[in-house]
Amino acid sequence: MFKRHFFIIAAACLVGLMVLAAVLKITLTDDSKGGAGGPGRGGPGGGRGQAVAEAIATPREFADQIRVLGVARSKRSVNITSNSTELITRVMFTDGQRVAAGTPLVELQAREEDADLIQARAQLAQAQREYDRFKILAERGVAPRVTAETAETALQTARAAVAASEARRGDRVLRAPFAGVLGLTTVTPGTLISPGSIITTLDDTSAIRVDFPLPERYLGVLEIGTPLSATADAYADETVSGRIALLDTRVNEQTRAVIARAEFANPGNRIRPGMMMRVAVQQGRRQSLSVPEAAVQYEGQGAFVYRIARGENGATAQRVEVQAGAVEGGFVEILSGLDNNDRVVASGLNRIQPGAPVTVGGAGQQKVAPGAATAARK
Repeated sequence: MFKRHFFIIAAACLVGLMVLAAVLKITLTDDSKGGAGGPGRGGPGGGRGQAVAEAIATPREFADQIRVLGVARSKRSVNITSNSTELITRVMFTDGQRVAAGTPLVELQAREEDADLIQARAQLAQAQREYDRFKILAERGVAPRVTAETAETALQTARAAVAASEARRGDRVLRAPFAGVLGLTTVTPGTLISPGSIITTLDDTSAIRVDFPLPERYLGVLEIGTPLSATADAYADETVSGRIALLDTRVNEQTRAVIARAEFANPGNRIRPGMMMRVAVQQGRRQSLSVPEAAVQYEGQGAFVYRIARGENGATAQRVEVQAGAVEGGFVEILSGLDNNDRVVASGLNRIQPGAPVTVGGAGQQKVAPGAATAARK
């Protein structure tokens, strides 16, 4: 009986010691973590918070932009055609050739014109001989002066006939009306062409024109000479600069838009007629407060950032509602909600809780200097 009571007492003591050890362990652990208000439970009182990168709200230049689509046209463009049905006897150019104004391109069959020119020159020579003879006779008094005057008139008529024949013969050679680049052709010597048939194309691509619709409400703020920029889908990473060269005199009654013509330089002739152009017209420039796009979160119709607030116990992230404006060059215009030189969280926004402690420039993070962040909008 005594032995059984001894084992019961010993087991009770062992259980009591185990409970006491568990209580002491929990108490010591809480003390080492700073209690319920310590940073280990999200409080602001110290410890190491989430590592973030920071950005500084600084003024930056912004501009309102009107974005439209347009089609590129060459400065001058023409289809080389014939005004009559004729046979081509010579082709004097190659595809893609750059030519000067007046360069002969093709020669049409001109047998009748050649014969007329020979006849006109023969008549001119005959009229010249008769004029010379009657002039001498009139000066000697052998022939009346009126005869010499008649011969002079016949000579002038013959000269005009030769000029007309040469002009008709010249029309049988088609020439480049201006300097430019020729397109592709399928004609060869022996090809029979008819009026309107395109022999080749000629484009002056030293400059590019783009016509695009401009809403009438912008007529009061945009004028000839306003700078703009454009990109082509073929060269999406390259931007070309130009200006508004002309505004149409009429506003379309259905679309309430006026056609604007932009002119762009075309170095290297890379932009070709017919390419789609994305035109951006800048409407006034201004200085506004800005932060990187990565620092702004959007929620419904509003936007917010996490401002870094520094205190005696470290830095915390405070959610601040802001009014966002234009987005340009990787930065968002801040119309209200922040002050100049305010520091905001530039990364890891989706993991931050309002009021949580943060460590600026922590492991694996990079401190963002003003004007350095260009992340995409969340």
